[in-house]
Amino acid sequence: MPQSALSTDGALVLFSGGQDSTACLAWALARYDRVETVGFDYGQRHIVEMTARQDVRGAVSARFPDWAARLGEDHVLDIRGFGAVAESALTADRAIEMTERGLPSTFVPGRNLVFLTYAAALADRRGLKALVGGMCETDFSGYPDCRRDTLDALETALNLGMDRDFRIETPLMRLTKAQTWALAKGLGGETLVELTVADSHTCYRGERGARHAWGHGCGECPACDLRAAGWSAWVAEGRPALTA
Repeated sequence: MPQSALSTDGALVLFSGGQDSTACLAWALARYDRVETVGFDYGQRHIVEMTARQDVRGAVSARFPDWAARLGEDHVLDIRGFGAVAESALTADRAIEMTERGLPSTFVPGRNLVFLTYAAALADRRGLKALVGGMCETDFSGYPDCRRDTLDALETALNLGMDRDFRIETPLMRLTKAQTWALAKGLGGETLVELTVADSHTCYRGERGARHAWGHGCGECPACDLRAAGWSAWVAEGRPALTA
């Protein structure tokens, strides 16, 4: 998108430092003239993502000068009290397995609803209209708060409750993980792909030891499984680029 076509509404990206939020950050930087990021410390076991998100931001600024000029402040919100209430395998030393509800034990009830409510309050004060998140209901773990109908309902509630006109943007909602890799290439070429592999973090166990073709992680948790399968499918397709 040429700079003259950039939206002046401004965007706040829910930025964990993972593969999906890295793609969303690039997507927003290609569309908005001002982009800020917000991360959440909710007592997650994979707290290493809080370091990864700074590494990704730094790498994006260094390697994409046009985007660096649009990348604004980063915000980190402490909501560990919520994490304690909504205990799961992401916030406590519990096995990652399927529960009797048919959901992974990594499900944190209402997490995206809380994230977006805090993000909307911050966006209100920062004068930003777009809330950008990496929620997806194509290749995902089945979390109900990742579904677009959930986010449509929340968008309505936030706008009624804050008397604003926020838009919850979910550029990955209908994409497979293979298509997310393709989107990254379409947005930032092989540079963004390599940056995502090297610096982003998705593993639920917080492991940064071994580097696989798709990045760092334990290679066994649901997040690693999704990321690895998406990479393999994308490579099998010839590593195409997806036009943003």
